Amino acid sequence: MRLDAAVLKQLVVRVDVTDYVRIVRRAYKDRPLGMGFGKTRFSSPKDAFKLLYLAQDTRTAIAETVIRDRFQDKAKRVLLEDEFDDYSIAAISKADPLFLVDLRHEGASLLGVSTDAVRARTQRPGRNLSQTLHVRTMLDGIVCMSRITNRECVAVYHQAVSKLETVGPALDLPRLGSLTADLAALHVTVIKRPA
Repeated sequence: MRLDAAVLKQLVVRVDVTDYVRIVRRAYKDRPLGMGFGKTRFSSPKDAFKLLYLAQDTRTAIAETVIRDRFQDKAKRVLLEDEFDDYSIAAISKADPLFLVDLRHEGASLLGVSTDAVRARTQRPGRNLSQTLHVRTMLDGIVCMSRITNRECVAVYHQAVSKLETVGPALDLPRLGSLTADLAALHVTVIKRPA
């Protein structure tokens, strides 16, 4: 993949992610900044690097981590209450500014890469772009808009995670004060598991 160096330089922004949030599986709540190899929008197609995803707000973190595309082609948007028991949420309490390539707006188009890299359900274009950015730059990651909530999300490359800090272990997601309002805004009904 070829990227215009001048355009790329124009798209580098400094972002303070203090107060951004991350949802993790409860098993990892004591290490909310931990990472593994995954198959996500900006993960390495060659498992060459790990990523940590952050969301600007709790609603976006829930949409991106818990809900995703599970209601596509479904009229009912219902989740079982106990599904949230599997997750915890952590806030970034302190962060050194991150230097990120800005794909929130026209960045992908200006770089000459498919806009599918940031907005499509398929993730291959995003993975290929991220691989190229990781290999050819010293950037800390990517900032883009959630394709679900249209709010800001950040993908942080493993070498930049040391710039982030949380306070203690993550909070169990069912204890999140805004959970009910967030789910209502996402038009999700929560029910108890039938006995």
